Amino acid sequence: MENPFCLRCNRELETGEKSVAVFLFAQTTGVRPRQKSSARRICFCPQCAVSLAMGPAPEGALNFAAWQMIRDVVGAQPTLTEAAWENLHTTASEALLPATGTDGPAPIPRANSGSYLEF
Repeated sequence: MENPFCLRCNRELETGEKSVAVFLFAQTTGVRPRQKSSARRICFCPQCAVSLAMGPAPEGALNFAAWQMIRDVVGAQPTLTEAAWENLHTTASEALLPATGTDGPAPIPRANSGSYLEF
């Protein structure tokens, strides 16, 4: 079985890694013979699942229904949110800029810079 990818960010999810899976299939009702589609597994990494759950509701009835399910799953236990924060912390610490005086990108000189951050 191949590893799934996050539908939102396209990051590969390793076997056993924490994630949210949404299973989607269609089935007729009131029609004989009953028709069923094959089930499709849609995966979200912890960061995307938490981001989706905390964000505004999407447009469209099907999107809204899936969003509510993701919110229920993410809100049920803190383990997924903790996994998202751990991964963000790991990613952020790897992306830190090198200290001044070491090899790395030179800072961009700013004229009349009154503060360290300018917006």
